Amino acid sequence: MTHATLPPELDSYLSAHPGTRFLDAVMFDLCGTAIGKRYPIRDAAKVWTSGVAFCAGITTLDSLGACWDVEGIGFSDGDPDATSYPIPGTLAPVPWMQDTAQILIAPAPPEGVAQWWFDPRSILANVVTRFADLGLTPVTACELEFYLVDPARDTAGRISPARPARSGRAPEAPRVLAFDKLDEWAAILGEIDAACIAQGVPAGAATAEYGGAQFEVNLGHLPDPVRAADHALMLRRIVKGVAGRHGLDATFMSKPFAEQSGSGLHIHLSLLDAKGRNIFDDRAPDGDTQLGHAIAGLQATTYDAMAIFAPNLNAYRRFAPNQFVPVNTSWGTNNRSVSFRIPAGGGAARRIEHRIAGAEANPYLVMAAVLAGIHHGLANRLAPTPPSTGNAGEEADPAMPLKLWTALDRLETSALMADYLGTRYPAAYATIKRAEFEAFMADVLPREYDWYL
Repeated sequence: MTHATLPPELDSYLSAHPGTRFLDAVMFDLCGTAIGKRYPIRDAAKVWTSGVAFCAGITTLDSLGACWDVEGIGFSDGDPDATSYPIPGTLAPVPWMQDTAQILIAPAPPEGVAQWWFDPRSILANVVTRFADLGLTPVTACELEFYLVDPARDTAGRISPARPARSGRAPEAPRVLAFDKLDEWAAILGEIDAACIAQGVPAGAATAEYGGAQFEVNLGHLPDPVRAADHALMLRRIVKGVAGRHGLDATFMSKPFAEQSGSGLHIHLSLLDAKGRNIFDDRAPDGDTQLGHAIAGLQATTYDAMAIFAPNLNAYRRFAPNQFVPVNTSWGTNNRSVSFRIPAGGGAARRIEHRIAGAEANPYLVMAAVLAGIHHGLANRLAPTPPSTGNAGEEADPAMPLKLWTALDRLETSALMADYLGTRYPAAYATIKRAEFEAFMADVLPREYDWYL
């Protein structure tokens, strides 16, 4: 392989990183796990010229990688390959892996088909296109919470938050926003930030959250929701990779510890008109009206999409009154007890913070569901409920599907979600998640012996 035969993007990268030995071609599955192939650099040009081939149904696999032959995808169709190609501008180093680079890839659809109907990234891209009919561009950003955890488990198989090096500090001590907590984990947080810079992930502030060894990293706002979701998934891989270099695990589970705060994936969103003006700007004559339509759309669609925001059994442990976790479809300004928060401030920066999803949810699907709700509200000029001014999380709405099985039933029968995500997708997703849950419940759980022996 000579530089004269290389694709320009790869050629430029290798000139700047001559010691590169491997290339990871990466995409993300239904559960947000990084998947793909690792190439020796001598074969890397094939990723651009021939693409990367592996089974098309990879984005229908459950959390353990099981195929359930949903809608005939897998065994019934012979498990055909899909060929994926590089996403321009995503070639970057993998700082926690020596001499390794990474490129994001996306599957090309079959000839004559607009998209793979079951690919989450393609589903999000399709929802985004619907805003063109309204003359609007969504601007989005993600916030992700996570825990650093000790890889060792106790005799009952339980995990614990990573223990700080400073003696006398209990690992479960919350210390929200505490600088000494940031200082204790400065080496890891610094490496996470450096890896984000290296990979073009627009990481911002790191915050010490309520849980022991729990943190939040904010990502920058982009007028491209698909790339914003890419960044959220890249951040998850970065956090896990850097933690591993330090002998730790990292988890984005919604509720890894029963007595500590859960971890969320918050979506921040505003909309720009054709002149680049934020339509939620409260200084504009119709800013409040447009914001109201968007919020009303979220209120109308949230329960239909709950199984996307909370995709597994553990995710529903996060929802409880008085925990700053949404338990209804309330909204309000500068109020963390609501589902749809309007952060303090206003003007051109005015936006909606969607606070429902758990941190392990698929960002492509979460973003698609959020945008679907906002589009529905704007297109139909829906009116919201009055804003909440006090504790909106004191009591759960009985209509909110706060069990996985009820949420899956609601998603499967939702005409709204079928309209936005594709006619076959809600039922397919529900079938996958039901099969995953049934497989989870097939074994006898340790607590059953404690309770029923």
